[in-house]
Amino acid sequence: MMRSLFSGVSGLKTHQTRMDVIGNNIANVNTVAYKSQNMIFSDLLYQTTQAASGANADTGRGGINARQIGLGAKTAAINTAITRQGSAQSTNNPWDVMISGESFFIVNSGSQNFFTRDGSFTIDGAGNLVMASTGYRVMGWGLDEDGNIQSGPVQALQIMKAENMTAPAEATTKAIVSGILDKNDTNVHSKAGLVRTLSFYDARGYLYTAQFSIHALSQDGNYYVQLDDIMDSNGMSLKDYYNVNDISQIATFGEDKSIEETKVYGLPDDGSVTYKDGANPGEGTFIVNYNYGEILTGFDTNVMMSMAENLKVTVPAADTPNFAANSDVTMQGDVTLDKSILQEKYGLTYDEKEKQYYYRPETVNADGTITYGDRKPLGPSDVTNPATAIDKDGWQEVLSKLGGNVTLATGGTPAAPLLSVDDKGAVTISFTAQFKTNQESDFTAATGKFGVTLNYPADKETIMEKAYGLHSTDNMKYDINYITPDGHASVTRVESYTGNALVFDTKTGKFSYVGDPEQNAVTLNFAGSTTDLTGANVDLGHFSDLSIDFSTIRNVNNGKTSTIAFDSGDGGENNLGSGRKEGALIGVEIGQDGKIRASYDNGLSKLLGQIAVTKFANAAGLAKAGNNLYSATLNSGEFDGTGIDITSDGEGTMESGVLEMSNVDLAGEFTEMITTQRGFQANSRIITTSDSMLEELVNLKR
Repeated sequence: MMRSLFSGVSGLKTHQTRMDVIGNNIANVNTVAYKSQNMIFSDLLYQTTQAASGANADTGRGGINARQIGLGAKTAAINTAITRQGSAQSTNNPWDVMISGESFFIVNSGSQNFFTRDGSFTIDGAGNLVMASTGYRVMGWGLDEDGNIQSGPVQALQIMKAENMTAPAEATTKAIVSGILDKNDTNVHSKAGLVRTLSFYDARGYLYTAQFSIHALSQDGNYYVQLDDIMDSNGMSLKDYYNVNDISQIATFGEDKSIEETKVYGLPDDGSVTYKDGANPGEGTFIVNYNYGEILTGFDTNVMMSMAENLKVTVPAADTPNFAANSDVTMQGDVTLDKSILQEKYGLTYDEKEKQYYYRPETVNADGTITYGDRKPLGPSDVTNPATAIDKDGWQEVLSKLGGNVTLATGGTPAAPLLSVDDKGAVTISFTAQFKTNQESDFTAATGKFGVTLNYPADKETIMEKAYGLHSTDNMKYDINYITPDGHASVTRVESYTGNALVFDTKTGKFSYVGDPEQNAVTLNFAGSTTDLTGANVDLGHFSDLSIDFSTIRNVNNGKTSTIAFDSGDGGENNLGSGRKEGALIGVEIGQDGKIRASYDNGLSKLLGQIAVTKFANAAGLAKAGNNLYSATLNSGEFDGTGIDITSDGEGTMESGVLEMSNVDLAGEFTEMITTQRGFQANSRIITTSDSMLEELVNLKR
């Protein structure tokens, strides 16, 4: 009977322990990152009153079980649901961080490392990232001298140290060129080239803009890049600011280079150019046919010429006259103007019934103003003699609005009528126009062409352009070596430029090199000093040489549009070498990978460090140390002192502005409380019942 008393006592004790665990869980229902616990019962020792026996074949008796009386219950284990994720609670505090996954933050008390899921951090007076509750310093990794994360043994993260509060001014030393260079982009074939700009800083944080241009060379896949100018932030060229002759006195980009090639060119097959070999070696005569606009001054700008039909040249008595420069040439032709043009463009009124036009004569006053007269008829269209019946002076006034020296023809060619109006109001005009020749030329009536005689070698430059279509430019020079009797010319082309060659693989369009073979980058070199036009010395030491990387650009089809862009920096995570003005810290953020980045008002984003985490083989084996902290035990596994990147191998992520809540399930805890209470009551009844039985035993003596 005494055994039942002690069994009841053990039951009371174990249920009290279970109630203690439940009470602790409920008490920590709002504790940041608290992990709930649960208790496991086990039975105590047993008193064996009779041992078990086996079956006996000799006696024929069977076996019997052991007779054992239990001595109560005990606490077998108290487990922690340490790997069960708590819900997220938004705080909008950038220093609050929640871990998603099974990792732990590492914090240090000054003498010992602890581990926690509580990410309620803050910055202390020394700029350290610490736990808000204990002041323990958060551990992670700092940066190496190149600004990259230096993984290794964890160290305390000092975020707000002096060098992180401001971003000092820094000269730009690196730039990268990206995008597509389309060979069909008209800009790369123009004189100005494909113009692009690069913004950069000097050592004092002043901003400048370098203007570059990319030009196509004659060989496919070959281009060159040149420096055109450098401007300050006010748009003034540095050659003007420092009073020097050329920007090359301040900065240079590449060298003077040339490409020489010799080819044979033939005359046009259409017969527009003929050649007669001269009597003396190295001499000859070219006859080149010219269009009217190339010979007659003002021809192309005369509106009537663009609409003319049956255009002819009135020539002197000779069939093939020679016109000296500045000679008068008369052109005759026909133009048909429909009713809409005459009404809308020239302000005429057409009377459908009378089949004639009306106009208002204009008088130009001395002060330049125009006075319009009364409406006046221009004459009917169906008269017997239109030349006399139609108001030629009125029509001449109307035609004067077309511009140029155009008058109504007086007869001859083109054939009469000189002016007529059809039944739909369309007017056909026969006109004459006077022009002057801009150079000596011959006119061939049979072809209606003006011809110019060019003598080789006296007219060499004109011959190359007109006979062979070779036009020399500032960087492209042609020179004839000799001409064969059939008019073929051996020509040497010299292509020169100042800058850096830009070459692509014509099979793939991939970048090959810039400047020289096997070179990915070229340098914009600044002079340390120069001399201005007055002879005074100019210090340029605040500029730094700038390496420009072209290796990522491609020479492929992009719809005749190039997307080339110059950007400062190396294009890496921290965009090193981009340069900057001095800036003040305006914000800090913690990324999902635990990396801490600072933002400055100069646009710089700087990596300050990374919060490290760790994992344990048996996280439930960690010992609770209070204050939301855990310490390593022999059963949890040891911390290696290095930590891990939370994003490596899918370990999880960090979320800034969020805290992990307690994972206590109140519904479950209250249910456990009910069963614990009932268990406690039942065990207390064991004691009271056993006591009653003992009392009856004592009463037997009475």
